[in-house]
Amino acid sequence: MKKLMLIMLASLFAFAAGCSEKTETSEKNEDGSTTIRIVMKDENPSNPASVAYFEALEKGLKNDEKLNVKFELVEMPQGNYAEKLNLLLLSGDIPDMIYFQGGDQQIADQDLLEDLTPHLEKSKYLKDSLEPWNKKRLENYPYLLWVKPLSQKTPVIRGDWFEKMETSKALVADPTIDNYYNFFKELKTNPPGGEGKPAYAFTAAGDLEELNAIFNMSFGITSSWLNSGGKYEYYKISNQEKEKLAFYQKLYKEGLLDPGYITKEWDTKEKAFYDGEAGVIVGTAGKVIDIYNGKMMQTNGENTGVKVLPPAKGEGQGFGATDVTKEARGVAISSQSDKKKLAFKILDYLASPKGQMIDRLGFEGEHYKVEDGKIDLTNTYYEQWFARFWEPSEFKPEMPLEKPLLGGAAEESLKMVNEFYQEDNLFILPEEYIANWDAMENLYKEYATDIITGKRPLEDFDAFVKEWNAAGGKEITEYANKQLK
Repeated sequence: MKKLMLIMLASLFAFAAGCSEKTETSEKNEDGSTTIRIVMKDENPSNPASVAYFEALEKGLKNDEKLNVKFELVEMPQGNYAEKLNLLLLSGDIPDMIYFQGGDQQIADQDLLEDLTPHLEKSKYLKDSLEPWNKKRLENYPYLLWVKPLSQKTPVIRGDWFEKMETSKALVADPTIDNYYNFFKELKTNPPGGEGKPAYAFTAAGDLEELNAIFNMSFGITSSWLNSGGKYEYYKISNQEKEKLAFYQKLYKEGLLDPGYITKEWDTKEKAFYDGEAGVIVGTAGKVIDIYNGKMMQTNGENTGVKVLPPAKGEGQGFGATDVTKEARGVAISSQSDKKKLAFKILDYLASPKGQMIDRLGFEGEHYKVEDGKIDLTNTYYEQWFARFWEPSEFKPEMPLEKPLLGGAAEESLKMVNEFYQEDNLFILPEEYIANWDAMENLYKEYATDIITGKRPLEDFDAFVKEWNAAGGKEITEYANKQLK
């Protein structure tokens, strides 16, 4: 059935290409511009901020590169973006530029996404903006581009609470698992915010991944596939995982882990942090940490800016290995579009100094002001602005910045994730394993949640391993060992 759907998808792409490209490109708009249709998450023609951004980009392209472009933003309905995007593509409505956040591989497998490698080789700016992980991902999967800092997640706490705590110095000096436990314990038993604040040492948004960012590597989970006696096994069925789940079970039993972490969304997680219900949360290094810092001070006062905490140390240390198989999200160009070169010129311009001024700094008068030959970023910039496209590590605006793009905590988070950068050994699974893999991941979530919350004893982990292998894990493990030799 899935293969049939893919064939139908390919036919729809080809049909749409044949029917729509002629009318799109045979005539220019009345003002001489060329329309580029683009679909991006959260960027809709009904969103004034989106319209303003793409109008500014049109102006920049025309003034700086003599490219007369008119962007047409595709309206996306509410709901799961990846699912809604697939429905759009299946309908035969295929934009020139497509932002994917999942669901791209089945499209690429039908040769419906442009190989960006030859475009990058000829680029003026992008080829010099790529980070090491971008280059590795493009070598493996050349259809998505996403020039951003490492997306590892880092833990933070209110700065004034951190300064009050007796266990803080020990944690920073030697962030062992035991010292992390003692730190969490103090947050609960001697709350630095007064009685009941925080109620829990840690909360998360729906699953274990945010807690894993702190602890995985300390338990020896330093890659997705662990070498055990000369053979590779998936980390979620390893003894290291079992030991980690025992630790999480202890945190839950003692009230250090928020029992509502399973159902929390990102917004309720963050609200719990700002309101003092949770002591520590995890956020993506860089801009997200800057937003946490700004909102924390806005809610609780200037002396409450966040403190970034180190990853736990044990058999290893870090915020998790970085997947370099492919970009998990990013911008693609339709291989069916006959505006591919123009679309890539737009992406290249966004990596230029002038393009970065638009993408990184926002709108003059709202997000920054120019005073005495310097760019002065406003509070609105720090609280609201984010780059829609690229954030290469080196950014040299035309004028010096009065204040840095990121605050101290955000810069510290980026420094930490780069310090602990380590590549993962994941590989792209063939299509025939995907359904089983999804079922195996759901099986893990069920067992892990039940073990942590005490609904199952830790000993049931062994039953999980047997079920995991029977559900397809044995075959995938054999495949993995062939790939990882």
